[in-house]
Amino acid sequence: MLPPSFGRDLSASVVVFLVALPLCVGVAVASGVPAETGLITGIVGGIVVGMLPGSSMQVSGPAAGLTVLVAEAVREFGLGALGVIVLAAGLIQLLLGFLGLGRWFRAVSVSVVEGMLAGVGLVIIAGQLYAMADQSSPSSGLGKITGLPGLVSDVAGSPHALSALGVGAGTVLVMLLWQRMPQRVRLVPGALIAVVLSASVTWLFDLPLKKVEVRGLLESVDLPGGGDFGALAQVGVLGTVVAFTLIASAESLFSAAAVDRLHNGPRTDFNKELMAQGAGNTVCGLLGALPMTAVIVRSATNVNAGARTKVSRVLHGVWLLLFAVLFPAVLGIIPLAAFAGVLVHAGWKLLPTDRIVPMWREHRMEAVIMVVTALAIVTVNMFEGVLIGLGLSILKLAWETSHVRVRTTDTGSGTIRVALSGNATFLRLPVILDSLEALPADRPVELDLSGLRHRDLASTTALNTWAERHNDVGSRVRITEKAEAEEETKEPVGASL
Repeated sequence: MLPPSFGRDLSASVVVFLVALPLCVGVAVASGVPAETGLITGIVGGIVVGMLPGSSMQVSGPAAGLTVLVAEAVREFGLGALGVIVLAAGLIQLLLGFLGLGRWFRAVSVSVVEGMLAGVGLVIIAGQLYAMADQSSPSSGLGKITGLPGLVSDVAGSPHALSALGVGAGTVLVMLLWQRMPQRVRLVPGALIAVVLSASVTWLFDLPLKKVEVRGLLESVDLPGGGDFGALAQVGVLGTVVAFTLIASAESLFSAAAVDRLHNGPRTDFNKELMAQGAGNTVCGLLGALPMTAVIVRSATNVNAGARTKVSRVLHGVWLLLFAVLFPAVLGIIPLAAFAGVLVHAGWKLLPTDRIVPMWREHRMEAVIMVVTALAIVTVNMFEGVLIGLGLSILKLAWETSHVRVRTTDTGSGTIRVALSGNATFLRLPVILDSLEALPADRPVELDLSGLRHRDLASTTALNTWAERHNDVGSRVRITEKAEAEEETKEPVGASL
């Protein structure tokens, strides 16, 4: 007996499958791995992760957000090492979820995550502009950006490149226009329509464009060998494992929080979801496939298409498997320029174009961290860019927690009142001491410390030293602590701070 929600889940699974298909292949091609590798990750994300506890509505698969990092890993360490890296990241995710640390990934600064996605989006757009013109792109993110003027001149003088660019740009245009169609029409994903139209135009006009290379599903399974595990002895590989773990986990759990706001069903258990993602990445690693994350585009599509249970996400994986087994040759007629157009559109959606201005107005330092993180990813690399963003977030936190305000007033009776509020730490000692040492040496001072939320040992020692020196010249210093402020009493400077 089928559950009452099966009909809705079935129809939702078809919609999600149609969204996932071009994205799985596009992410794989952009990552420099066989197209079927992306399908394998989508299949595992649907069937394996879909059956595990965690989020009931979230859909997993290869994500554009990891494209740059995967491409760097394949280029630097080789395709054989990719499975080992993904396997190690998945095992770490399983361990972190088992230890109950899933919720801590939500503590990653939003500005760092936004900056990471923006940086990835810029690199994807820049790199796929070359692919849209059937040209090879530079390896580094900065090289992709600086090489764009040369790309323009190369394309202008090549009829072949202009044809490919026309197909790629047409793919993007169709996807943009599809968003303006009625809701019922948009049940069919724009990316699928754009890819089908691009393939049709290429076939009708017999355009000699580069096509997706088809290897077959089983041929694309690349089980890690014993020698591949030796790569884990390299510091660079270990750093990539950490980057995969951090980024995939943070993106998945941020996505889960967003998806929970879209439906009224069961809330996500973040530790179980992290373990589910870890299990999926472990299987993907064993198969030599791409890393997976929960993907907000597919997840939101799943909810909006009327899904009620996890059946929809499992079935979407089944449809991907059937397509990869029964119709792999279909991929061979699709031009690479079309998938490049899909990725350019996906990269644009990663840019926080609608959030940067409000963030700048309300949280300026957060906006700075986001921009610096994005630029660091473009100019350096993914892992170091994220580390730079996290470092800036820590510095921002240190600045805020050490913020102190010094107010100096003349009481009119010959006494100068100095009130400290906030957090007195060693980071702000120069500000505090500059204000105190600028006071007249022959005037009594009332030092009000009742507004301090925190005072570290360095600040306490420095204030004691200043008070003793001021007292030595014959002036009195009165100190008000929190408890004393409540009792409205003051102690002479003889008491320790």
